[in-house]
Amino acid sequence: MKEKKRILFLCTGNSCRSQMAEGWVKHLLCDVLEAFSAGVDVHGMNPRTIRVMAEAGVDISGQRSKHVDEFSGVEFDYVVTVCDHAREVCPWFPAKTALLHRGFDDPYTLAKTSETEEEALGHYRRIRDEIRAFVEELPRVLGR
Repeated sequence: MKEKKRILFLCTGNSCRSQMAEGWVKHLLCDVLEAFSAGVDVHGMNPRTIRVMAEAGVDISGQRSKHVDEFSGVEFDYVVTVCDHAREVCPWFPAKTALLHRGFDDPYTLAKTSETEEEALGHYRRIRDEIRAFVEELPRVLGR
């Protein structure tokens, strides 16, 4: 049996996008990937993120917001930055770690200008679905 590859999703605050990616991998690809997420800062779990993931059948309520420093000494096969800021300030990882970038809009920022809660949730749902599509393509992208 092959050992699972470890993947870390990195964003700014580890409250939305990287949490969604971790949740989707655990839900869809847990047989081939061991998923983690972290931020270059820690902003806490966003309640809207938890809500829209639950709507899609993925429970991330047990996940927590983590700083990337918590993973110092942990070896990853892949690190995926999911926002431009994290890509710019991405910490150093060993040479054997493949660094990938796939930026997604920040639903929190987009939702700030929403006039209703439903409109705000729409931004989270769109990003959730975009991240799911990306995660579904990971085996092909990673050559697995």
